[in-house]
Amino acid sequence: MQTTEISPGLVIQGFTPPLQLSSFKLIAFDMDSTLINIECVDEIADAAGRKAEVAAITEAAMRGEIADYKQSLRQRVALLKGVSMAAIEQVYRQRLQLNPGAAELIAACKQAGLKVLLVSGGFTYFADRIRDRLSIDFTRANVLEEQGGVLTGRMVDQPWGDICDGAEKRRMLLQTCAELGIAPQQAIAMGDGANDLPMMAQAGLSVAYHAKPKVREQAMVAINSGGLDRLLEALK
Repeated sequence: MQTTEISPGLVIQGFTPPLQLSSFKLIAFDMDSTLINIECVDEIADAAGRKAEVAAITEAAMRGEIADYKQSLRQRVALLKGVSMAAIEQVYRQRLQLNPGAAELIAACKQAGLKVLLVSGGFTYFADRIRDRLSIDFTRANVLEEQGGVLTGRMVDQPWGDICDGAEKRRMLLQTCAELGIAPQQAIAMGDGANDLPMMAQAGLSVAYHAKPKVREQAMVAINSGGLDRLLEALK
């Protein structure tokens, strides 16, 4: 497959630009390290004094070195037991930022008539706030269980299943396309980790953002420097 760097830090493979943004009807984003600057589970773990331990598992999972994502997430969440909701709020207010170009790219997509999906292996505590900040149309994420203002170390099962892993991201992308009456080829999927690959494989355009090597290799567009809105350089 021919790979072309169309400008510094922006690589395309498998198609000839420009594509038309208006040809697409849906854009799906991963959250942690894609739409936002942090891995929320790692920062929550910092409050429990376990950031290094949790971050090492997260890194291995994102690189595709852990086969069972669900088990790796349960393992990490178990290490969060006892962290207060106040500490989680502090992570949101003091550490979480939108990645550069996030608001600009979403605004451009909305102007072109696309719907926006946020699908995350992270947590609704953050995903719901990002949804509201950016007027995102659809979300799917995991629910942290809390009792008496502290985390129990478990997650809450939801009507659609237990944990949003790669398979659930793929299913949610396809379900959202079906609800909108569009083909998956009319969707764009953006992510950085191995658990994003199943949904990226279904989309008409797959985009890696500052991603792990395995993800960069398989994506049609790789943004290796700069902000999310650099995607617009390959779409007119």
